[in-house]
Amino acid sequence: MVTPVFFDSHCHFPPSGDTPGILARAREAGVAHILAIGCDPETNGGATAAFLAAPQQCLRARGYDYSTAASLTPDQAILLLKPFVQGGRKARLSCIGEIGLDTHWGNVDLRAQQALFEAQLRFADECGLPVSVHTREADEATLQSLDAVPQKNREGLRGVIHCYTGGMEFARELLARNFAISFSGIVTFRNADPLRAVAAEIPDDRLLIETDSPYLAPVPMRGKRNEPAFVPHVAACLAAVRDTDCTRIADLTTRNALSLFSGIE
Repeated sequence: MVTPVFFDSHCHFPPSGDTPGILARAREAGVAHILAIGCDPETNGGATAAFLAAPQQCLRARGYDYSTAASLTPDQAILLLKPFVQGGRKARLSCIGEIGLDTHWGNVDLRAQQALFEAQLRFADECGLPVSVHTREADEATLQSLDAVPQKNREGLRGVIHCYTGGMEFARELLARNFAISFSGIVTFRNADPLRAVAAEIPDDRLLIETDSPYLAPVPMRGKRNEPAFVPHVAACLAAVRDTDCTRIADLTTRNALSLFSGIE
């Protein structure tokens, strides 16, 4: 019997805490690879801590998302990112992100968000790195920003739209712009039938899975603090809606992630 090997393509680690325990439980659950990802100074620090603790298991991403747009200029963000694409192994990034747009909370300066987003898109392209994109209630603005910074310097996929919650029309636009689509524990929720319908239609070579830990624990782990060890539940849900088995979902999503994010030792 083949043992599934999973890749959690989006996980936030605390800068201090039970990182060794989180990593050990992930390995026990068959989660061999994790993209440790940041979106602000705190989670960027957590991603670095996880990467340095387990470089054979963790890749690292750094970025500045919509929540930092009021306090960080695009130029400042790039200055903070530059040291992590220079130097040796300890400075290595596999992705720029989490970056992106969010209007859910209202009263936002969308232009400031877009300026920060586009600066990091441009920087990622210059460095030949993929991006991990957050988009929430900002479909049109996200497409506008992606089109404003065309991919020039990276072969293959440009990146991934993480924790996807949109419809099929938006997904088609993103696929046409050379992105993978990643599903989190949200796809397992009772009221997520429309999202499961979208997940059933994403091409095999564009599909990823994630936890978005410590948030959005999947069914049947609702109410618990999410962690990478729970990503097999996301895979099981996708296997059901795509009429296949969990091992195949694990295999194709792991292959897709390893192709997109370089750096596993």
